[in-house]
Amino acid sequence: MRTATVKRTTGETQIELTLNLDGTGKCDVENPIGFFDHMLKSFCKHGMFDLSGKIAGDLNVDQHHTIEDTGIVLGECFKKALGDCAGIFRSGFFIYPMDETLAQAAVDFGGRPFLVCNSLLTGAPLVSIQNGKEGSFQTDCFEDFWQGFTNSAQCNLHIDVIRGRSDHHKIEASFKAVSRAIRAAVEIDSRRNGAIPSTKGVIA
Repeated sequence: MRTATVKRTTGETQIELTLNLDGTGKCDVENPIGFFDHMLKSFCKHGMFDLSGKIAGDLNVDQHHTIEDTGIVLGECFKKALGDCAGIFRSGFFIYPMDETLAQAAVDFGGRPFLVCNSLLTGAPLVSIQNGKEGSFQTDCFEDFWQGFTNSAQCNLHIDVIRGRSDHHKIEASFKAVSRAIRAAVEIDSRRNGAIPSTKGVIA
């Protein structure tokens, strides 16, 4: 099975995640940030990845450390689960519509991390109710999450919101587009017969 467990403990966060690339879309992660939890569930559901674990961090400071470090750990899970990337398609692309919003994502697990993120977000926080108390999601952490992911997964990722009005829809459509692009990239290519998808013979 293509699975991985990664734990990250710092003075700011305590995060442990277990990923199954060939899952059924189940997300069972203890997540203290309501909207972020919704995004991880959407990511798993549309990518058909199983993810479990626990996320904790210094939310008394702000959400940045917790969200960025989760991206780092999730990226490490993908890198570990993919190993040498033998037999996979390696790259993937998807355009996802969500009401007035249209988002696209392209990814390549080629060993060279790079993020391009054109999210068109306003920067205003999304306000919500969490456990009976008012909470929020810091939209400026959206790019931080994917930067952490690309660095540790050693992939390059391009996220572009083509159009949209609602920041909620822009973020959610982007998460879904990325998950579908990653799903296409990490699936096994039966015609490749287990070969590493690179003319160099190695992903690096």
